[in-house]
Amino acid sequence: MTGKQRAYLRSMCNEMDPILLIGKGGIEPNVIKQLDDALEARELIKVKVLETAGMSAREAADIVSEELGADVVQVIGLKFCMYRRSQEKPRIEF
Repeated sequence: MTGKQRAYLRSMCNEMDPILLIGKGGIEPNVIKQLDDALEARELIKVKVLETAGMSAREAADIVSEELGADVVQVIGLKFCMYRRSQEKPRIEF
């Protein structure tokens, strides 16, 4: 992903609300499944990591991106944004 593409995605991410919270249960298989479904449907998602999760947003983003083959667009505080191009219906064009 180029710097321009990442900047474009970051600008889109600023206006989004988190669609999933990672809490004290951490990153379980059901969380991965929900994120996978959300990425396929939306391509760009924002996730919030609660303080009770026992991990930072960067750690959570790295784990999830490796599991799902997604790109981490941005990590700020307790939130991170991820992007993965949809296989069936690409929505975001660069």
